[in-house]
Amino acid sequence: MAYATAEAQQDLLDSVAEAVDHLGGALAAVGAAYEQLDEQSGDRLEEELFRPLQLAYGRLKRAHGGFAERHGLPGREFADASAGLPSQGLKGFLARAVQELDEAELTLTSLQDSMLPVEVGDAELRTGLSEVRELIGGLDERARGFVSRFGR
Repeated sequence: MAYATAEAQQDLLDSVAEAVDHLGGALAAVGAAYEQLDEQSGDRLEEELFRPLQLAYGRLKRAHGGFAERHGLPGREFADASAGLPSQGLKGFLARAVQELDEAELTLTSLQDSMLPVEVGDAELRTGLSEVRELIGGLDERARGFVSRFGR
């Protein structure tokens, strides 16, 4: 039975890592979009998207590392994601951010629906997952709205 639990915990950890990777991709894309903007628009992008995304990314990385440590599982270093080529432009970067946010949300929703966090997780991980979902909730719509302000 212990082997099944350890395997399920690793599956849980792998799913959390997948969501971290998606948030990292979104963060990189928003950062690249920032570079395409004037100062005032950049400040707005930072406030509306970058900061909440950065908080969510950091929180989920901590949840991942803490869970791995508490259960004797191997941790993981997360590499910085690439934003892609500058020729994508603002809309391209923000579209990528939306895609990555949607993937992260889907991964976290599927994970929570699977009941793995309840069955083999712990309270700290469940709290972290809930906090991250709250932080990223609606960010995809904010990004879409931001794009609409800039025309084509």
